[in-house]
Amino acid sequence: MIIETILFDFDGTLAELHIDFDEMKQRIAQIAAPYLGHHPEPSAIPALEWIDWIAQQFQHGKSALAPAFRSQALASIEAMEMEDALRGKLFSFTRPMLQNLHRRGVQIAVVTRNCARAVRTVFPDGERLGIHLFARDHVPQVKPNPHHLHTALKALDASPFHTLMVGDHPLDIETGKRVGVRTAGVASGRVSLMDLHACHPDWVAQDCAALVRILDAGQFLPKESIYGTHFA
Repeated sequence: MIIETILFDFDGTLAELHIDFDEMKQRIAQIAAPYLGHHPEPSAIPALEWIDWIAQQFQHGKSALAPAFRSQALASIEAMEMEDALRGKLFSFTRPMLQNLHRRGVQIAVVTRNCARAVRTVFPDGERLGIHLFARDHVPQVKPNPHHLHTALKALDASPFHTLMVGDHPLDIETGKRVGVRTAGVASGRVSLMDLHACHPDWVAQDCAALVRILDAGQFLPKESIYGTHFA
């Protein structure tokens, strides 16, 4: 089995992760309070899903206000993502690794719950390097909903059997399994190698550079591109 397409998560996988998700939920709670009439206690579920849950709590005459709440809450999230992006950076191995994979004919995409503006701020030359972006803005439902990966696979005309989903969170592994692609967990974010192993991905590595070495050793990656190099 040769891997022809790799779908990468972004924060914690290709770029350093700094965003404070607890603070993000506190901001969402402050936005929700006037709508609900009380300050909701932050939930353990991810922020995007929590916004949906809060909106479903609006009752009677307040149900018509749900779109306004969603809009404010999502704007707050995007503001935090941009704050993080302005001080964020790619891991040192990211560009050389992606260039090497592209040169060898591997299709590359970033599939992220983050907004496109934040990704492009941290990685402004991604598209020039032939990397496709499937961010929150591009799909109606983000991972772990399989629609997110299905959208990427369809746009890339990629076979699930020859595709690998790489991420630093169990959510990435869960999504990949739902779609039927190979999965890999990398411990460059906030989840340990042990916790990633517990999700039973096909591969686990300390980071993406180490993962590529593992894949090379197992001869899962093409040796060189049949199209030749795309880089100077």
